[in-house]
Amino acid sequence: MTGTRYRDPLAAVRSESARPRPVLLATLDVPFAAAGVAFAVDSAVELGQRLIVANFVERPPLPLSVMLGYDDLPYTAEMAEALSAPAVLARSLGIEVTRLRVKSFHPVQAMLEVIAEYDAGIVVFGPSPDRIGRLRYWRAARAIRSRVTSLVWLPE
Repeated sequence: MTGTRYRDPLAAVRSESARPRPVLLATLDVPFAAAGVAFAVDSAVELGQRLIVANFVERPPLPLSVMLGYDDLPYTAEMAEALSAPAVLARSLGIEVTRLRVKSFHPVQAMLEVIAEYDAGIVVFGPSPDRIGRLRYWRAARAIRSRVTSLVWLPE
């Protein structure tokens, strides 16, 4: 009697889920919460995946500010330090880091597009809760929960 070999029906799913998917740490032009940074960097190290540190900025809708170059003002020292700290930490642990600054009239929609474009495995929406307005945070968190299919971490 010969044995019958059956194909593994989950083989295609396993190979699809095994592809590398980065960890995305995102904020809306405010410093990161310490817990969000820790979770994102730990996840990237544990998974051995790339960390994307992204800041989504609302672009001023004034054409004159764009023509004069005021739409691309440098960060304050505090904000520059807050955005570079996770990248420096991840690089020191051997993780590849990509930093993004995305300017848009609709930063939450731009965040959703970046999440889809990079196909992030884990999304850490980590703005500091005391630096972002409740309504702005609530709207962004609701949009992320409803439209993102990957794992999502939100500060409490």
